[in-house]
Amino acid sequence: MGPGDLASYPPALVPSGLHWRNVTDVFSTVPLGRFYLNSAVQAGVITLAQVVTSILAAYAFAFLRMPARAATFALFLATLMVPWETIIIPNYLAISDWGLTRGGLTYLGLVLPFLASAFGTFLLRQAFLQFPTELRDAAVIDGCGHWRLLWRIVVPLSKPSIAAVGVYVFLSAWNQYFWPLILIRDTEYQTLQIGISQLNDAEAAQPGLILAGVALSLLPTLAVVIFGQRYIVRGLTAGALR
Repeated sequence: MGPGDLASYPPALVPSGLHWRNVTDVFSTVPLGRFYLNSAVQAGVITLAQVVTSILAAYAFAFLRMPARAATFALFLATLMVPWETIIIPNYLAISDWGLTRGGLTYLGLVLPFLASAFGTFLLRQAFLQFPTELRDAAVIDGCGHWRLLWRIVVPLSKPSIAAVGVYVFLSAWNQYFWPLILIRDTEYQTLQIGISQLNDAEAAQPGLILAGVALSLLPTLAVVIFGQRYIVRGLTAGALR
């Protein structure tokens, strides 16, 4: 809507026309492209790291023989019950002491506490447990080691579950607000969720501009949900039946 539609009384439910200036003004008011890049780097690295670490940990808990495996896995899952708020201060102090709050090292500070996830490991372990024992035994007889069995057989057959983990992690990382808010000191490295709030300060009298910026920030997550929802459903239900 344009300013006239927004200021009309009674309020207009349908705009009189499409006002693309709201969208173009967002890019001129704040460096939206830079914010997109920062969020993409943060979410992409976290997603890739959590998917890889979850695959490796899930394979170990599902297939490798180790002492006290069940107890170790239970302890691993217990980390899900630790609220993020209780560890955010120790994480911030550690990242700050390591000098990862300024310059290009800010990227490392943003992703370092989120490189592994117990939830992703749990979900993929449940999927790996559905893997046919006969197929695994046949692969071992043919000379497959653990590394080859994982990446050549188990991972390709578990793509829906892996995609579900990737979509979930990406959405969580993209929508992070509190951690980037307290960590980032340079405007150049602000993520989209933090940078978009500058529209409220810069153009408080133009709600159309603010809402245009919010709509632009939702486009990546909307695309991921639309194209990845079937993987989410298949992945979350993969271990429901034995």
